[in-house]
Amino acid sequence: MAWFRKDGTERGAAASDTDVHPLQQQVAAPEGVADLERALADRQALIQMCLYALDRARSGGVVERLEEGLAAIGVQALRPDGERFDPARHEAGGAVPTEDPALDGIVAETEVTGFADHDRLLRPPIVTVYAKKSP
Repeated sequence: MAWFRKDGTERGAAASDTDVHPLQQQVAAPEGVADLERALADRQALIQMCLYALDRARSGGVVERLEEGLAAIGVQALRPDGERFDPARHEAGGAVPTEDPALDGIVAETEVTGFADHDRLLRPPIVTVYAKKSP
């Protein structure tokens, strides 16, 4: 039975009759899982920082060294020059007219290097594609 105050409002529960449930005990992740998740997150952050540095590097030697370091951990630079343009893997940045039908749809040049972490595309390369000249 609820108790009411003189002003008509219900009186609060006694301190021993709390409806607050004790905190659920957090289930600890198996040993090492949290460390692995942290290491993977740190790896992704470092990769992103390296890509940021690559985009701003003015020295060819610095770019080469960063790309070598990334390649050592499975992050490959993507420069698809001479490959057939694939919109699922490349981003078209421009077109170069060609009269050669064999070149139609072929990547003429990579404008911005792309990167893949093993099989996962991190950033598609931005490319210029040969396009058949209209008569």
